[in-house]
Amino acid sequence: MSITSYKELIVWQKAMSLVQEVYRFSSNFPEYERFGLTSQINRAVVSIPSNIAEGWGRGYHKNFVQFLKIARGSLYELETQVLIAKELYSIDSENIDGLINEISKMLNTLIKKLEEKE
Repeated sequence: MSITSYKELIVWQKAMSLVQEVYRFSSNFPEYERFGLTSQINRAVVSIPSNIAEGWGRGYHKNFVQFLKIARGSLYELETQVLIAKELYSIDSENIDGLINEISKMLNTLIKKLEEKE
């Protein structure tokens, strides 16, 4: 079976689930963070599936790998921001932590496999 859409990629599906989890998580931040950490953390998480989709849509192998690396960078940015939020507000992020680890492994494996094809 051949994948015909980025929506079939499990890593993209997991990233979409992460968006929902992070929006729920960030809704617990204080109101004064709305234009600070809340905005930044939400932008970072949205960037992950967005970059996977954009890279796929470019239709060129090297571009896809580059956008996967950008998605990975956004994932690590998000991970850092979640750690900051946990320290500041003592909010549980167990589901988010698990998804971040899973998506990180998936992105690293996909990038490696695609780079080996080059």
